[in-house]
Amino acid sequence: MPRWPEDDDTLRRIFDASRTWAVVGCSPNPERDSHRIAAYLQSLGYRVIPIRPDCDELLGERCHPSLESVPAETPVDVVDVFRRSTHAGGHVDEAIAVGAKAVWLQLGVIDEDAAARASAAGLDVAMDRCPKIEHPRLYGR
Repeated sequence: MPRWPEDDDTLRRIFDASRTWAVVGCSPNPERDSHRIAAYLQSLGYRVIPIRPDCDELLGERCHPSLESVPAETPVDVVDVFRRSTHAGGHVDEAIAVGAKAVWLQLGVIDEDAAARASAAGLDVAMDRCPKIEHPRLYGR
């Protein structure tokens, strides 16, 4: 099964065209990958909106229980999914509904059907990849 995307141009477009990442499943535990990746994205200058129903604030940002609860005046460019593959499709559908430009399914989060739906809806897709691996590989930092 190929990883999405098969080219680096799409990954570069996701990084270059985005300013705001919604991190679905962002953990309050700094030792968890979702927390570390969100903090890394912030260190690169991206705004991170944590999506987690049981927290009020993470990484200095207000948490939202779902993508739909993010205010309309806050555009979400990338939806980064840190949930089990069985839940990924629902979050991809939410990303399409809120007008995100891209979805990023983390390492081990694989849903070919959801990735195909996102792609068909015009979103860029990264699946089974990690921005903390891909960004330094592409940009050398």
